[in-house]
This record gives sequence, C-alpha cells and structure tokens, in this order.
Amino acid sequence: MAATLGHARAFVGPVIHSLSVSKLEINPLALLIIDPQGKINKLVKLEPDGLAEQLDQALDHLPFCLDRTNTTHLNPGEFLIPGFVDTHNHAPQYAQRGLGQGMHILDWLSKITFPNEAKFSDPVYARKIYTACVEGFLRQGITTASYFGSVHAEATKILADICLQKRQRAYVGKCNMTRNSPDFYVEKSAGDSLRETRECISHVRAIDPAGRLVKYVITPRFAISCDEETLKGLGDIRSENEDLAVQTHFNEAKQEMEETQRLFPQFGGSEADLYQEFGLLGKRTILAHCCYMDEHELEIIEKLGCGVAHCPIANLTVGGGFMAAPVRELLDKKIKVGLGTDSGGGFSSSMLDAMRQAMIASNAREVMSEGKDKGLSIAEVFYLATLGGAAVCCLEDKIGSFEAGKDFDGLIIGTKGADQGIMTMVEEDDTLETVFEKFIMTGDDRNIVEVYVQGQYVKGQRACVSTS
Repeated sequence: MAATLGHARAFVGPVIHSLSVSKLEINPLALLIIDPQGKINKLVKLEPDGLAEQLDQALDHLPFCLDRTNTTHLNPGEFLIPGFVDTHNHAPQYAQRGLGQGMHILDWLSKITFPNEAKFSDPVYARKIYTACVEGFLRQGITTASYFGSVHAEATKILADICLQKRQRAYVGKCNMTRNSPDFYVEKSAGDSLRETRECISHVRAIDPAGRLVKYVITPRFAISCDEETLKGLGDIRSENEDLAVQTHFNEAKQEMEETQRLFPQFGGSEADLYQEFGLLGKRTILAHCCYMDEHELEIIEKLGCGVAHCPIANLTVGGGFMAAPVRELLDKKIKVGLGTDSGGGFSSSMLDAMRQAMIASNAREVMSEGKDKGLSIAEVFYLATLGGAAVCCLEDKIGSFEAGKDFDGLIIGTKGADQGIMTMVEEDDTLETVFEKFIMTGDDRNIVEVYVQGQYVKGQRACVSTS
C-alpha cells in the first residue's frame, strides 16, 4: 500500500470523542486537520467570533499542503465522532441474523449456525455474503471489526481481500474446529486445521504486509470444538508470531461452560486456566462474552492484559436465560472492555443497538447486584464502542479518538432534514450534548452521512465547501 493515501483535508464543526471511559469531550466548534497519509494532524477548539482569522492561523504553515477546497464545513445539525469498533462479529452469520433467537447456545449452533456456515465451502457464495457483510457494517459506521470466519481457508482469504478492498480495518480469522461438530462442518484433523491457519496468516500478510488495515487473528471457535493438539498448535503459532491477536468465546453460557468442563476436567471449570495452559492468553487476546466470571478468572485476565468483547444483544437473546457480562466490575478492575454486535448471535448488526442494549443489561445487573454494579452511562457505552473497543484490539494508539497522530477513522453524523430518519427531532434550543444523546438512543444508519477510514471516505461523498 502506498505511503501517500490521498490529499490532506480538514473539517470545521462540532466534534465529539472520548478521552477516557467516563470523560466525553464535546466541542461545539472545532477544526480537525487530516494529513495526506490519513493521520490526524491536530484538533483545534474554535470560537464563533473571529472564525476566519482562527482558521487562517491554524491552517497556515502546516508541514504539508492543504488545498482550502478540501476543507469541509459541517452542515447545521451535523457533528463528527470516531468510527465504531466491533470487537466480536461472525461474518458468515450476516445472512442468518435474527434466526433461532431464544434457543440454547449449543442447540442454536447445531440447528442454525453450523448448517449456514457450511455453505461457505463455496467461494462464490462466500464472496457474495462477505461483500454484503462488509458493506453493511461500513454503512453503519463500523470502521473496525474483529471477524470470525468459517472453517474454510479459501473463504477466509476472500473475507480478508474484501475488507482491504472496501477499506474496512479488520481482524480476520479462520475458525478452528476439529471436533464436536457435525460431519458436514468439521476439519479433518488438527494438522489440516493448523496448516490452513498458517496459509491464511501468510495470505493476510501478503495482501497487507504492514498490517495497516487487515491483520490475521488466531480463532479457536471455543474449547468445545478444538482438541488439545489443535489448541497446543495454535498456542505455538501465537508464540512464534507475537504480533498476532487471538479471539475466542469465553464463559458465554451455562450450557457451553458445562460442556467445556466435561471435556477438560483437569482445569476444574476454569476457561482462563485452560486457555492459559495452551498459550492463548495475553494482551492481544479478545475474550467474547465473559458472562460468568469468578475472582480467579478475573485475576488472570487482568494480570495478562486480555480484552473483553461485551455482546449484550446476543447475551440476552441466544444462549438460554439472562446473560450479561459484569461490565462495571471489569471496568473497576481496569480490564479492557469493548462492544461486539455478535451478529448473528445478536439480531442486530448496529453498534448503536449494542450501546443501547449494553445500558439495559447494565441496569438489570445493577438490580441483580442490589446496587453494587452501577448501570452504564451514555458516555461510558460510547467509550466502549470507540476508544474502549480500540484498546481491546490493541489499536488505541491508532484509532478510537481524535488525538493527534492517530489515523482518522471518523463518522459525520447528520440529525436534521433528510438525514434525520426516525431519530428524535432536534429542536432549536437543543445543546450539542442533547443532540448527541438523541442520536445515540434513537438514531440509525441513515444518520451516518459519511464514513472515513484512514482519511479516505468509504461511505458517501459530497463537494467540500471552501473556507476562502
């Protein structure tokens, strides 16, 4: 990929991003400057009076050329936010979203998911669904996604190709599944599984050598579907490639946990001990769900720096019973937490829906804990969907906020006129904070006017308005 991605550009208007888990910075008027490599040069707070002079001062003497015609003044009702980060997603399940809701997890896998994912042995079918998947998530402002693929190496390579082509930042992993799966959807042996994993790693590195957009992620589906030889082999691959991330399902549902304990009795029911034994836990490990956590397991993932992908929609609709990660406890222990749509375990591929459901689940946990675990605020769930998710993916130095030096992965949000959709109407006396809250709680993809990844637009285009 060429070092120079495009032209420098700038945006003038309201800017909102997270500084920390509880601190939201709301700038009613700001200038955001993007260099030709798609990185944020600076974020400058502005005052309405003397705007032209402030812009001249900020835009003059830049270390690169910025054509003033590439400066966009946001329209009334628009504001900028960072792109959303989906820390847990199943790309092959994009076409099955909403099916099997209410089923127990292992029944849902055998009756709905495995038959669907088996279709991805056909590269033509895989390309069709994966194209729709990546385009669909970009339309919804998900600029970064951590994808589980199917067991098929060729389909996984196609998914990586499409992410790069469509310019979505992504982790892509081929599922490892060598046992406890139907005959039509299981790998022949641990040797085949590991060989094809290495093939996929090589492919991803070949199409994006610097890993600027697409990286491979080691992906044992869960312990139930992997024999010990496979888990050990994946641990060996991780030790040989310290730059690679790992993702798996972790303490998702009682049915899954009981089966894991039956298969691995030596670990006494601790999935943390299990994955640690096979060398699969570390700061680049993404643990999806974590609905049931004891002190021992919390201590291990905190010590090793693992991240948690909280998937509230899936946890409350597939699996059996009320399941929701103890997010407040995780945050209090300084464990990294982000949000995952987990579609199709979750019926929605919208990060906005995931934020709303995270708030609902946290309120329920507050009641269940008799007030100990306080519900999450809008600022906190927005953090989980942006900077928190970036931290889970070990990308917090590159994306998630508008700090200088980071890549510009951003969304222009529209809240008036044709862009409003069914979002709560904006009134003349609404503050920017009020408009933001209305968007988070009632907006949808129609309010996401433009999407940028590394400074390049990937959804929408309009003529820039010159400041001169």
